[in-house]
Amino acid sequence: MIEEPVALTIKKNITRPTPAQIAGFQGVPTGFVVDALGGTGQLHKSITPIGDGRDFDCIAAGPALTAGCGPADILATSAAMKFIQPGDIVIASVDGHQGCAAVGDRLLGMMKNNGAAGFVTDGPARDYPGIVDVGLPLWCTGLTPGSPFSKGPGTVGLPVQIAGQRVDSGDMIIGDRDGVVVVPFAEIDRVLSALERIKLLETARDKEVANGLKVFPAIEQLLDSDEVRYVD
Repeated sequence: MIEEPVALTIKKNITRPTPAQIAGFQGVPTGFVVDALGGTGQLHKSITPIGDGRDFDCIAAGPALTAGCGPADILATSAAMKFIQPGDIVIASVDGHQGCAAVGDRLLGMMKNNGAAGFVTDGPARDYPGIVDVGLPLWCTGLTPGSPFSKGPGTVGLPVQIAGQRVDSGDMIIGDRDGVVVVPFAEIDRVLSALERIKLLETARDKEVANGLKVFPAIEQLLDSDEVRYVD
């Protein structure tokens, strides 16, 4: 016989990025971060800014605080309020459940009151006008009026699986209008170093396009090589 689980399991000690590491991701486009990760780290494209960003900007970068909720439940998200540190991004996994909301305006308002920088979930949200009034960056799968439960079991601070990625508390989360990217804690310094190179390359390429670039030089070379066969 399986024993009934406790309502909540909470990780007490969370390794967090330094202020300098957190600052290094501010204002960085998610596409740059994915490139710095070698083409990985992005959450599934179903996770989008609330309202597609039409009513307020959804841009944030900060350490993850995870809430493993399970389907149709928000107990762990509610409990996570007690453990938010300023600048955290709360990551709430509901196992992709779409039958009811994973968050509403009041819960988001409490997150903002506790200093959160954003909220990410693999479920939908509700109370759109109130969410706009709160103005906390939110990424989710859409909207529904359905109400969740607060029964558990759930976890706070422990690893979660969400939208194709594992997220540990203390990982860096970067979100903008394109979506959300996860940088594992152990990869933060390497990714920050790679970002410096990518910023330079992107800036140089943008200037070339603005100055009239029509075809990438590498494509021109390929088209003139024996790796291409032309047919009538």
